[in-house]
Amino acid sequence: MFAEILTIGDELLTGHTVDSNSAFIGQRLTERGYWVRRKTTVGDDVGEIKAAVGEILARKPEVLVISGGLGPTHDDVTMPAVAEALGRKLVLCSPCLEDIKAFYERLYREGYIDDPSLNEGRRKMAYLPEGAEPLENTEGAAPGAYIEHEGVKIFVLPGMPREMKAMLERGVLPRLGERRFIQKKLLAEITDESKLAPVLSEAVERFKVRIHSSPKGFGKYIGVIIFAESEEEAEKAKEFMEAKGVRFEEP
Repeated sequence: MFAEILTIGDELLTGHTVDSNSAFIGQRLTERGYWVRRKTTVGDDVGEIKAAVGEILARKPEVLVISGGLGPTHDDVTMPAVAEALGRKLVLCSPCLEDIKAFYERLYREGYIDDPSLNEGRRKMAYLPEGAEPLENTEGAAPGAYIEHEGVKIFVLPGMPREMKAMLERGVLPRLGERRFIQKKLLAEITDESKLAPVLSEAVERFKVRIHSSPKGFGKYIGVIIFAESEEEAEKAKEFMEAKGVRFEEP
């Protein structure tokens, strides 16, 4: 099963903000048995977002997770861009509007803001693509969205890491089932990654695994991660490599 990630924000492209969201999303999707085939980052531009979504959908992943651009400011344009990419209208989500209203009223009571009224920017966050299921934001104002489109499960999440993580755990992962991937992390006692390469290639061909290697420097260990659908399959791949003369240690 394949997945793709799309992160959105000018700050990610300028280097002002490090894109930690895609790393976290990729890790959690991998744990659920999805191969993250590609990560894409675009700026806060409707045309760029629309084009990126269209290109991703053309590759037919099972899952697309989008993060960023759901706030109240002029450059938060992810929802309208996604709606355009899917050929859907933006429609008001009344329950979302009530949640947003309650969120700002709570901030007002707690003394964080001086005006709880629903201005244009706050109201804009309540509009979702037609047919989308809202995803509750337990850590902020802007709701996310879940959309099934031509066989692809699309999740639109906030860009703030705290909000994104909470929504991913509560709104995304439960919709992806309970399938898990085994990740066996090892240290190979070998001095040169090029000597390890043919053994890894043969193991990947023989078993239902993917293997990632990460050199620690010449003359030192090489980190190896075996991704498999079962502990048994991962162990078979490990034993095969050991039979080829590779010695492993636990990290």
